[in-house]
Formats: sequence, structure tokens, C-alpha cells
Amino acid sequence: MKKFTGLLALALIPTLLLQPALAQEERTALVPLPSLDDFTRGQDGWAFGLGLGIEYETAYEGSDEFGFEVDPAGAVQWRRGNDIFFFAGEAFGWRGLRSDTWLLQALIGFDEGREEGDSDKGNLDGLGDGEEGLEFVFEARRAFDADWRNWLVGRVVASENGNLGLFGVGRRFGDKFDGSGSEINLVAVFHDSEFANKDFGITAQQAAASGLRETRMSGGFRSVGIDYSYRHIVNKNWQIFGEVLYEYYSRDVRNSPIARSNFEAEVGIGFLYVF
Repeated sequence: MKKFTGLLALALIPTLLLQPALAQEERTALVPLPSLDDFTRGQDGWAFGLGLGIEYETAYEGSDEFGFEVDPAGAVQWRRGNDIFFFAGEAFGWRGLRSDTWLLQALIGFDEGREEGDSDKGNLDGLGDGEEGLEFVFEARRAFDADWRNWLVGRVVASENGNLGLFGVGRRFGDKFDGSGSEINLVAVFHDSEFANKDFGITAQQAAASGLRETRMSGGFRSVGIDYSYRHIVNKNWQIFGEVLYEYYSRDVRNSPIARSNFEAEVGIGFLYVF
């Protein structure tokens, strides 16, 4: 999800001639997107960031309950040219910049699954715990220019419990190339039947145990979402980051007895120390 640019003026030719050098000097992040951690400061080799984030979010997919959660933040990264390999939490991955306007990213992560105890109201009683499993994620972003003001984004999540796809547009705000500033993305999300039933389906056995209506989900359109990311680089070592996410479910999802709310939402803020 990302942003836009434009410049004109013959009278400023001398200034424009200096801009490539200045942009090169400022472009310390692989791509200047606040949603992507880059602790390398434009240098090859190892980089480390460690911090903490606090989120206020829905308890599970479709929940009408909210709560706070504190999570570690940061990553271990290794950069060589336009490629970064990273380990962050439960994910290991790679991202690479190609032709200045293509960002490709692939990672392997771990989905902890939903737990019956995620609902304090007992709304999940009788449904049991969801299955854990590995997730394989591939993402591509295509910018309309090298400044990464506007772009298209596509993401595919393939897991042991089904598949999900995301497609959208984004815009970046701010003039720096160090990853600070903010960005906004608007996306449409699709899932197959297996992924849909993982979150919103109810088997006959679960229906008997929970008292909820047996529900079999089909694949297709899942939701539309908007995501806003912010990053402020305080100094060489300290960063502040934040995110706001809102996802509105499709009619099919809203009709599931598990979906006690029409949307999912999340607000988060945190800090990072870059070594």
C-alpha cells in the first residue's frame, strides 16, 4: 500500500541537475516505505533493531471484543545491494528491489491459529482451537515512479489451512528516503473455501458442541481494507512507529455466526532501537 509524486519547471534546471545526487545520498532505505523495517542505513552487512509495540485490536477474526496486546518488535537483517534477508519474530524472509520500481518480497511465517479462549465472553466455546501451521507469503509492489509515491500491490498467502490473496493501491507521504513519513493502502481481499472455513466455518461437530448454526463457507471476496502506517526517525538509533488498520467484511463473512462484528480493526504504536 503506497504513494505519489510530480515536478515541473524549466527555470529550476540547475536545481534539478543536483537532485539525483541528493536523492542518492538520502536513499538509505531499500524502498522509502514506512511499513517496511530497514535498519541497514543503506550499508551492506548486518543490521539489528529491537523494540516494543502495543496494540489495541479485535480479539479474533469477526470478534466484537477488543483488547490490548504487547509484542516485541524489530528484526535481524542482512543486506547486500538491493537485497535484504531478515528474521523477524516468527518469520524469515527476503525482499529485493528491481529496476527501482519493483519490490518483491517472500517469507515463511507461522500462524498460531485461533484459540477457544480468545473470547472472554465465551463466544468461541465449543469450537475448539484452530489449527496452527506454516504460511508462505509472496508480495509484489509496482511503483509508478522511482520516488515510490504511488504503487500497486499484490500478495498471496499459501498455508496448510488455505490460501488468501490481496490486491490494492498505495500512496506515500513525506519527502525523505530513509523510511520515515507515512503511507496509506486500500486493498481488496479474497480467500478460498478452506481459508474461509478456518476463520468463519462451523462443522457439524462444532455446531453440536457450541449451539451455533452449522456453516460452510465458500471461497471468493472476503473484505475491503484500509491501512495507514507511520514512522518517525528520532535520531540515528531511535524510531517511533504506528499503524491503523480497518477491514470491512463481505456479506458472506458477515452471515457467519462467528462474525459478531462487521469489521476488524487495530491501532498500534511502538518504538525501536537500531543498533
